[in-house]
Amino acid sequence: MPDTTGVRRLTATLYGYAFLDELVLLYPVYALLFADTGLSLWQISSLFALWSITGVLLEVPSGAWADAVSRRTLLWLAPLLTATGFTLWVTVPSYGAFALGFVLWGAGGALGSGALEALVYDELDRLGAADRYARVMGRARAAGLVAVMAAMGLAGPVFALGGYPAVGAASVLACLLVAATATRFPEHRVRRVSEGEGWTASLRAGLADARKNRSVRGALLLVPAVAAVWGALDEYTPLLIRDTGVADATVPHLLLLVWSVVTAGSLLAGASERLGATGLAVLLAGAALALAAGAVMGTPAGIALVALAFGGFQVAEILADVRLQHRIDSTGRATLTSVASLGTELATVTVFGVYATLGTQASHGTVFAMLAVPYLVTAAVLAARGRPAVT
Repeated sequence: MPDTTGVRRLTATLYGYAFLDELVLLYPVYALLFADTGLSLWQISSLFALWSITGVLLEVPSGAWADAVSRRTLLWLAPLLTATGFTLWVTVPSYGAFALGFVLWGAGGALGSGALEALVYDELDRLGAADRYARVMGRARAAGLVAVMAAMGLAGPVFALGGYPAVGAASVLACLLVAATATRFPEHRVRRVSEGEGWTASLRAGLADARKNRSVRGALLLVPAVAAVWGALDEYTPLLIRDTGVADATVPHLLLLVWSVVTAGSLLAGASERLGATGLAVLLAGAALALAAGAVMGTPAGIALVALAFGGFQVAEILADVRLQHRIDSTGRATLTSVASLGTELATVTVFGVYATLGTQASHGTVFAMLAVPYLVTAAVLAARGRPAVT
């Protein structure tokens, strides 16, 4: 029987952590801060690139580190790095401060990536509730999405009251609350590597597991195949919405519609966990067709179809993570989860490049529709394998 008291403690901490981690009021306005400081578009773009590069370089080493040391420690350290970066942004706004802040933010994100999923799965497994992982992580992502929408709503009034310093202070406070919440995570596990071996031995062991186990390799590839394209398209969704002809003031409302459906998708992940490979293939194919159809319609009703597609992709992304977690040996869990995240980061950057290339010749709707094709390919591969269960 599962330890229900332990599960409740773990999930309450996780949901609070996920909510506070996304309650960053700087999200909607930091690009404005950069522009108001006098940065050029090239400089702003270079900051985003630096952020991505930091994550790419640190993703796998930090995952291996999380398998060698306390994952809980990394989870409270990560938001402190981010808080330091945000403090620099609003106290000494300059290109150098913004760059250092993005490096700290990227490092914090890398420390938490892999460590969180690994800690939650192993603790649920210890409590006899590993089968609840999809439902628990779906709810955690939903909590984070609710926080993003709340941050969008709060940023305007807080900015009106105190400008960038007030928005920055609220964001730093959220980071500090995340760190405090992380200290409440339970952690019970036996580490595979000795103190003398360190994170490099953990990295080698985790990668060796992937080389030996074909099912792990397949699950590692599925995560970026599902997550990268729609994760990149999200950045262009406001432009797709504006191309429907609605007023600029209507764009945020339609964005909230999109993210409301994505949040609902997160909550449906637990109920969808029993989908086999064929069921997951059908889900991906249906979402891809909805994406293509909605994008080419060029109307607000089409955006509703895009929202439905994004909700389907959110479910599929969580299920892809579930497949991976069930196949990993627990001692290398954070390492291989970070490998999957690295694959997603690299694939997402590739999609950005493809979008920029296609977008010079085609409308946003056409590019969205074209980028639905990779999902149809992934669905075909899953259907061909025809595995009977996600787990």
